[in-house]
Amino acid sequence: MIEAKAFAETAVFDGEYVTITRGRMSLVGKGETRLHISQISAVRWKPAGMFGGFIQFSVPGAITAKSGSGSQNSDARRDPHAVTFNKKQQPPFEELRTAVEAAIAARHTAPEAPQAESSIADELAKLNDLHQQGVLSVEEFASAKARLLGD
Repeated sequence: MIEAKAFAETAVFDGEYVTITRGRMSLVGKGETRLHISQISAVRWKPAGMFGGFIQFSVPGAITAKSGSGSQNSDARRDPHAVTFNKKQQPPFEELRTAVEAAIAARHTAPEAPQAESSIADELAKLNDLHQQGVLSVEEFASAKARLLGD
């Protein structure tokens, strides 16, 4: 579990959910927002500068206004899917960002294609090839063929 604390907010990632908890000093209001990793499409990141930084979780269907120059941090303070932080607070948020991005990527990575099982016809063809090459005797070929066909 990764926990990152800021002024009036805490973000926690348990490998499945990102939970943002806000205290009464938060501009968004006191309470909790829980996002399952499947709901998060991207992580927006602004490293802390003179006026702080933020981590913002993009959620499809959520209305997020494009910030004008110089207003990104103040807009992030009002976003229920974002947490602002200062330079001292930044390291755990970097760790949180890395873990959430890795979890998003893992959800979008295609699983390996299962190995195609060979059909009985394929196996019979292989047995026949081995017999034609002289690797299998007539008796060995007949026995293997019977086993394959369930005789």
